[in-house]
Amino acid sequence: MFSLFLLPLFFHFPSVSPPKLRPDYYAESCPHAESIVRTVMHKALIREPRSVASVMRFQFHDCFVNTGGPNWTVRLGRLDSLTASQEDSNQIMPSPRANASSLIDLFNKYNLSVKDLVSLSGSHSIGQGRCFSIMFRLYNQSGTGRPDPAIEPGFREELFKQCPQGGDENVTMNLDSTPYIFDNQYFKDLVGGRGFLNSDETLYTSAATRRYVRYFSKNQSAFFNAFVEGMLKMGDLQSGRPGEVRRNCRVANGQSVII
Repeated sequence: MFSLFLLPLFFHFPSVSPPKLRPDYYAESCPHAESIVRTVMHKALIREPRSVASVMRFQFHDCFVNTGGPNWTVRLGRLDSLTASQEDSNQIMPSPRANASSLIDLFNKYNLSVKDLVSLSGSHSIGQGRCFSIMFRLYNQSGTGRPDPAIEPGFREELFKQCPQGGDENVTMNLDSTPYIFDNQYFKDLVGGRGFLNSDETLYTSAATRRYVRYFSKNQSAFFNAFVEGMLKMGDLQSGRPGEVRRNCRVANGQSVII
């Protein structure tokens, strides 16, 4: 997972009132849907633990399955979009270079608060990022030709070794120090100057978001509760545009059926 909470391609402002999402959406049409999905995903995650981070990204696209950490009842009934636009995606997805101010503005467009921003960033509690995403932080932060001073010295040396100039920028490193456990270690790392991405560490260096980072670093239950709240709010965002249930999640159906 190279960029965390990727906002979905269908996060355009609603044009009409979409149907209400609800936990029992498939109770009559496909009563075993949830158990089937859960069983298949459980087997897949055991086979490849690193894919847990990728599953988390589904919330920010068209599908989502619970994984790790806190639990909540998922509101079902989302439809896959009939089209996809890389340009729209690039305009919406946060950059690893993003600062707290730009992230706050982006989330505000979708009525997501500063608290939502910080808690949802906690999805970086699991997964890895590429050296490509931090080379500017290590060697030319803000055009200075120097590393980001917010990086803790010991961690900076570790990053230098793993991501040397001229090296393989596809090498991956953990987004926090417990990459296979969904916990509040991510926030503890930010407080300690060990955030991997600029868009992570900025949440601590910015006064507008720092208090939530500190709070979640000390209170894992508060983080879990805020994360669930943010995920539910984000999951309720719909474009109001026509959609479908795709036979292949990667592409729209050849014969689009509007539901």
